[in-house]
Amino acid sequence: MLLDGRSGAGKTSLARELVRRWPLRGRVQVVALDALYPGWDGLDAGVETAREQILKPHARGLIGVWQRWDWETEAPAEAHAVDPGLPLIVEGSGIVDGSTAPLADLRVWLDSPEPSRKRRALDRDGDLYAPHWERWARQEERHVVRDEPRRHATHVYPVP
Repeated sequence: MLLDGRSGAGKTSLARELVRRWPLRGRVQVVALDALYPGWDGLDAGVETAREQILKPHARGLIGVWQRWDWETEAPAEAHAVDPGLPLIVEGSGIVDGSTAPLADLRVWLDSPEPSRKRRALDRDGDLYAPHWERWARQEERHVVRDEPRRHATHVYPVP
């Protein structure tokens, strides 16, 4: 499952709720692209990493391995494995596009107005995120226009 939407739309909250309510027994793996984006200009690179190192192997029944991005040191950190035998949710801005759509049965786009998203995002990340809001928003806008995530989504949900 892929969960996409612009910053503050509620992707992480929805992922947590889905895991909590998962209908089958066992563990559900969640990978947040926030752990993969290589810095404030890394939306596209994070999506590419997720596609190549997580989604493609998982779709083929292979173990995927990815490295967490350490935002403090601005360098790759520890490696994580993705078990092909377990359900997988990948959530993050940019994850639903034409190259990732064939790799996931469910693709969700969360649509939320900017004032609400910005309030939630800055309440969550505060002073750390505030100076980068516009910079990140430009990358998200490029994704929305270029990749048409709504068109590739199997489900679109409005979030007030």
